[in-house]
Amino acid sequence: MPLLSNVVGFSLFGLATRFYQLGIQRRNLFENPGGHVIAMAVFGYGGYWAYRWDIRAAELLALKREEIRQRRGQVAMTADE
Repeated sequence: MPLLSNVVGFSLFGLATRFYQLGIQRRNLFENPGGHVIAMAVFGYGGYWAYRWDIRAAELLALKREEIRQRRGQVAMTADE
């Protein structure tokens, strides 16, 4: 579910960006729906990439925390001796 909400949220942001772009140019908002689809697809892919990045970053942080925990345990054991 988080993946779907992330992709949909980013794609809606892409649609809003497209509407803003056409609004600045004072063009008809419903003139070329293909442009809206392209903008939504590009931003949706960005949302997918951001979701995958978040998952990978969490995995890397967990690994790094485990390494730090192990090193601190080794240092504590050598300090006790």
